[in-house]
Amino acid sequence: MTHSTQTPVKALQDLGTSHVSDAMDRLGIAGQCLGIMPLDRSFHLAGPAFTVRYVPVGTDPGSVGDYIDDLDPGTVVVLDNAGRPDTTVWGDLLTATASRRELGGTVIDGVCRDSDSALELSYPVYSRGRWMRTGKDRVRVDGYRIPVTVGGVRIEAGDLLLGDADGVVAVPASRSGEVIAAAEEIRDAENRIRADIEQGAALAEARAKAGYHRLQTPRRSGT
Repeated sequence: MTHSTQTPVKALQDLGTSHVSDAMDRLGIAGQCLGIMPLDRSFHLAGPAFTVRYVPVGTDPGSVGDYIDDLDPGTVVVLDNAGRPDTTVWGDLLTATASRRELGGTVIDGVCRDSDSALELSYPVYSRGRWMRTGKDRVRVDGYRIPVTVGGVRIEAGDLLLGDADGVVAVPASRSGEVIAAAEEIRDAENRIRADIEQGAALAEARAKAGYHRLQTPRRSGT
């Protein structure tokens, strides 16, 4: 088993979402963001969350928010737009600014627009899809750095996000160490299985040797 000496974000960058998903299954953590996918399969992101929640406008139309200039490099913008398919809260001006400021990426429970900009800049955007209609005068910011829900997962400011071609997982900051340790163990076991197969072993034999079928199974104390 590998015990990472890297920072949590650096350690996550060396893992896949599948490894982390299996680790969270073992630990009883619901962190897989259902339906949130990258605009391009080549996109990857890893970093701490800056959270924003949106609600429909009322008599005061409010604002879709001006927050991007205050964020540190590496931050992942996490936008809870309640999965709305018909109004966007992320477009090309935000993408251009986020890319220039070297943010880690953007995760949206909802849709984005101006998707070509994200592709041209190789800026990672994960969402439920893309559509052109603006959120201005339709939704407003309800709060920053507050708990949000994305793909059915509760995410708090500072939680760690990892995204790759298969989607996004959210790791609670308070449990990042144990999640990473378990994910590294799972990754290393799968690498051993792969090496055994390349040396001619049968898959069933290699899996049994590495305890594959129990890698993600919850562990009882002392096991």
